[in-house]
Amino acid sequence: MGKETETKERRILNGTGHEKRTRERPEVCPVAKKCGGCQMQGVPYEKQLEKKRALVRACVEHVKVHPVIGMDNPLHYRNKVHAVFGRDRRGNVVSGVYEEKSHRIVPVEICMIENGEADAIISSIRGLVKDFKIKIYDEDSGCGLLRHVLVRTGHATGEILVVLVLASPILPSKNNFVKALRKRHPGITSVVLNVNERHTSMVLGERNIVLYGKGYIEDELCGNRYRISPNSFYQVNSVQTRVLYEKAMEYAHLTGKETVIDAYCGIGTIGITAAARAKKVIGVEVNPSAVRDAAANAKRAGCKNISFYKGDAGEYMKALAALPKNEREPVDVVFLDPPRSGSSHAFLQALVQLAPKRIVYISCDPQTLGRDLRELRKSGYAARECQPVDMFPFTDDIENVALIERI
Repeated sequence: MGKETETKERRILNGTGHEKRTRERPEVCPVAKKCGGCQMQGVPYEKQLEKKRALVRACVEHVKVHPVIGMDNPLHYRNKVHAVFGRDRRGNVVSGVYEEKSHRIVPVEICMIENGEADAIISSIRGLVKDFKIKIYDEDSGCGLLRHVLVRTGHATGEILVVLVLASPILPSKNNFVKALRKRHPGITSVVLNVNERHTSMVLGERNIVLYGKGYIEDELCGNRYRISPNSFYQVNSVQTRVLYEKAMEYAHLTGKETVIDAYCGIGTIGITAAARAKKVIGVEVNPSAVRDAAANAKRAGCKNISFYKGDAGEYMKALAALPKNEREPVDVVFLDPPRSGSSHAFLQALVQLAPKRIVYISCDPQTLGRDLRELRKSGYAARECQPVDMFPFTDDIENVALIERI
């Protein structure tokens, strides 16, 4: 490693140089107002953390809320970058994000919170689309081919997955296209064609065709290696995910004797992390692609005390709670990481019936977290403390992990 590179990396790790200036006097993205993705543009980073803690405290009642754990370098943290493709009024190919509350595309060249290499790859694809005469999909007419591009990067491994979302499974000159893209970006380890033929706002379809590489990337987190497919959920901020999971394990107080349920388990990251400290772990996930990844991840990690079930977490919990007590194994700890909408009433009622000693609730929405905590409190469970973790600097979003115990 050269002296100049080493110095740059030290600045990034220590939060000095440009990174430190960004915390104190943040730059303002030129498309921030139209994009709507970064609501805290121009706000000093420490002020952002204060605002987010105040938001959590307002939503979560009767709970000790710790100061937000922030990032040393709150830039370019997103390991998943999505760009929608279209044409401007002059017919030029553009890529970027939809303007807030609309389907008008805001062109984005460089984003301060997205992985820089991912942005560069998307820029190259814009040029290649023109060279290869690939038609851009038009939402109104339903004609055209290229709809979106998704780039996923492994923070620890450096692996890069490029997903081309097309309205058809046929990409003309696909081999030459991939070859030209990899010539510009040799770090790309896999390219996948995702077929989305539906007239829908959903980005990805269900069918994936591997054009190059293994069709997924791998990343390392909390000592384990994970397989991440195009459709699978994986936290977008790898640095802060480690912080979040360490706090979740601390709250779980696992001793090696517990039976654990990991609800909404995704690719199994929480459950596999817990498996080394518990007697038995059961993961539940509705996404079939994620379940396949979870099983492969557990096998790679050598976890023999974890199993995964494909299905709705709420339905699984209801079915388990409906069994007579003498026919089901007692559940000691439940991890839940639900979508932004939070858990359903049926899920929470089934959770209470199972009567775990502790619940570790990971939430990306303080309002739905507060709502669910209030419902659990009525059923004999109280949140003891809540730790906010800033997974999304420069945005209004804040991740939380709450420790909940029987009263």
